[in-house]
Amino acid sequence: MRLKSFGLAAVLALMLAPAALAQTPVEISADTFTVEESAQQAVFTGNVVVKHPTANVWADKVVASYGEGGTSDIKTFEATGNVRIETDDQNATGERAVFTPSDQLMRLTGNVKVTNAGGTVNAEELVVNLETNVSTFTAKQGGRVTGVFTSQ
Repeated sequence: MRLKSFGLAAVLALMLAPAALAQTPVEISADTFTVEESAQQAVFTGNVVVKHPTANVWADKVVASYGEGGTSDIKTFEATGNVRIETDDQNATGERAVFTPSDQLMRLTGNVKVTNAGGTVNAEELVVNLETNVSTFTAKQGGRVTGVFTSQ
């Protein structure tokens, strides 16, 4: 099964880069949106939907933590609760997804399931390194990563 760059990381990179925001519309909807200046966080809660032309993300809650540079200085982007990421050729689910722009790593954890035309992989954690384009699936302690693959 050939796993392509993970959709959430691509969406987050596009959402958080100011130049990309100017060029590509990203729609975010939620039941509530709160900016916590003292904590330097933007928090979307309740039925969060992130729509981008190349991917969609659903979660119960999304928190963007930023530094002194404001929203152009994103430290982490975290989606929690019933996380689902969908691209044209791939669907991934888990309990928590965290993207850190500083190291270009995206981690999806908690009952991870990734499905595409080549098959399905189940694991406890998926780490995608956007710099090296390497995806690593890990099992729970004592468990195993499992997959069902379709020959093409």
